[in-house]
Amino acid sequence: MKIKFNIKRELKILASIIVVVTVIAFTEHKQTDVAIKDVSVKITNIHNNHFLEEGDILELMQLNVQNLRGAKIEQVKLKEIEKKIQKDPFIKNAEMYTDLKGNLIVRVELRRPIARIVRNDGPDGYIGEDGTVMPVSEKFTARVLLISGGYVRTLLQTDNLNKNQEGKELLTLINTIRNNEFWNAQIAQLDIDRKGNITMMPQVGDERIQFGKPDKADVKLKKLMIFYKEILPRVGWNKYNRVNLEYEGQLVAE
Repeated sequence: MKIKFNIKRELKILASIIVVVTVIAFTEHKQTDVAIKDVSVKITNIHNNHFLEEGDILELMQLNVQNLRGAKIEQVKLKEIEKKIQKDPFIKNAEMYTDLKGNLIVRVELRRPIARIVRNDGPDGYIGEDGTVMPVSEKFTARVLLISGGYVRTLLQTDNLNKNQEGKELLTLINTIRNNEFWNAQIAQLDIDRKGNITMMPQVGDERIQFGKPDKADVKLKKLMIFYKEILPRVGWNKYNRVNLEYEGQLVAE
């Protein structure tokens, strides 16, 4: 079997590769050699969370911005600064790079709170979308599901709910509630006792919903939906004081 080579074509391809490599190398050299013109902070805030502002990000960088202007980019330890910024619990991710004009871009993504931990004997906290436990902010209050009860001390002692099975199940329940239009509007608060048993407080109605442990969330919420769709329309919204979802295959209303 004979293989034919087109020498001219192969040489053209090789030349093109050399040009591309040369351009990349030149560009990388120019980027490291560039002087910083200005610093621009871009906060990804698509969920309208205003926990941090531009000034807060600049403070987290722990650098004098005036001194940065005119400095060579190669003199700035971008990765180390990114790590400093990401230590803040409100920040999910931070990235730094320069644009073609020589501006140092600091792009920050904020964590989205999905529940607020409330207590009477100390500061509150938030639970982030990824399970991170965050402090509250004086600048912004998020309208989210409330978490109360003796279990909140346990929640506030961890930095992320994903570190244990019970925390993961609670996070799944919170996300299930907020991702469902009806539950997000109806369930206002989860009161959790020291043993981890949940009582739900509804927006509409006087009943207290005994949910039990946060496991089997989908099964329990299906039973609760039957209560709201099939039982309450027949007897009225103020008929029952307590609904128990803990028993398997049963819905107990008193």
